Amino acid sequence: MWMMRGMSTSTSLVTGVDFVAVPARDFDESARFYGDVLGLPFVKQWGSMPGKEYQAGNLTLAVMDPTAFGQDFKAHSLPIALQVDDVAAARESLEAQGVQFVSDIIDSGVCHQAIFVDPAGNSLSLHHRYAPK
Repeated sequence: MWMMRGMSTSTSLVTGVDFVAVPARDFDESARFYGDVLGLPFVKQWGSMPGKEYQAGNLTLAVMDPTAFGQDFKAHSLPIALQVDDVAAARESLEAQGVQFVSDIIDSGVCHQAIFVDPAGNSLSLHHRYAPK
């Protein structure tokens, strides 16, 4: 485990992940996708700014329009892996709602996953680890 110089060997600098920002090109469309299509529980709105948080298990996804915060829009090209119980069933449900998948179901020998994109082009994957950790 990496430690900051001068810190106690029993203390880690990082204690967790508070959220992962997910850039939105059309904020309302992305908010509908994460809340309605993926069915993630809504956590909070960032005041009057175009930012909403959704809870994905132990990870908060902060869907936000980066241009409202002085940044350029750039979609995530590497997927955020969303844990599901059954990748094939979850994929079928999302495809029925018009979600575009960009991979077949992948079996790594440890997990199954299927990669798809959100309305802004961010890469996400359905993921299920079937092998013991």
